[in-house]
Amino acid sequence: MQAQNYAIKAWAEDDRPREKLLSKTPESLTDSELLAILIGKGTRDKNAVDLAKELLNSVKNNLIELGKLGLHDFLKLNGIGKVKAVVVLAALELGRRRHNSGALEKPVVRDSRQVAGYLRVMLQDQNREVFAVIFLNQANRVNHFEVVSQGGITGTVADPRLILRKALESHAVNIILCHNHPSGNLKPSKADEELTYKIREAARFFDIKVIDHIIVSHDGYFSFADEGMI
Repeated sequence: MQAQNYAIKAWAEDDRPREKLLSKTPESLTDSELLAILIGKGTRDKNAVDLAKELLNSVKNNLIELGKLGLHDFLKLNGIGKVKAVVVLAALELGRRRHNSGALEKPVVRDSRQVAGYLRVMLQDQNREVFAVIFLNQANRVNHFEVVSQGGITGTVADPRLILRKALESHAVNIILCHNHPSGNLKPSKADEELTYKIREAARFFDIKVIDHIIVSHDGYFSFADEGMI
C-alpha cells in the first residue's frame, strides 16, 4: 500500500501537513496539504490529503475555480460534510478580504487600471452579474464600496435612487459605477449606456459626479471614461 493511503498520523512526521507547516513554513506546503489542514480529518477510506486532492481535481487544480464553489458544490464530494465545507469556505473568504484589505483603506483612485484590478478580485468569483459602486470623497479617496444589485446570468438592474441615497449617506462627492460580465464580453450593452447616463444626470442634482463606469471580466476591463463615453 502506498504511503498516501495510510492515515496521516501513520506518516513520517516531516510528511504530515500540520507538522510540516510547524517545522518549516506555509510556503513549503502544496495546495493539497494546505487544504488538508483545513479539512482536518479524512474518512475510513480516504485521509485528509486524499480528500483535498480529490477536491482540487474537481476544479482542475485551479484555486480561482475553487473560490467559486458554493456549499452545495463541496457537499457533492464524498467525505466533505457541512463542517469541513464551512471551514474551507471561511478560509477562502478571508483570503479574498486579506487580498483587498489594503485597497479598502481609503486609497486614492488614480486611474481605471487601478480600480479594475481591485474590482476583478472582488467580483471574480461571481457567476452572476452584479452591480457595485465605489463612493469617493473630494480627494478621490474611497469612502465605501458596496454591491447594490445582483442579477441573473445575463444582466442586472441597478436603482439610481438607491445609489444616490447611499452616496449621500457616505458623503460621497464622486462615484464610480461598476459591474461584471461573467460571459467575458467587455462591450457595454445599450442598457449599460442608458443606465450610466440616467445615474450621471440624476447625480448632478446633488453635486455628485459619476467619474467612470467600469465593466470587468476574467478577460480584462472596459472603462467608459477611457473611451470618452462619460
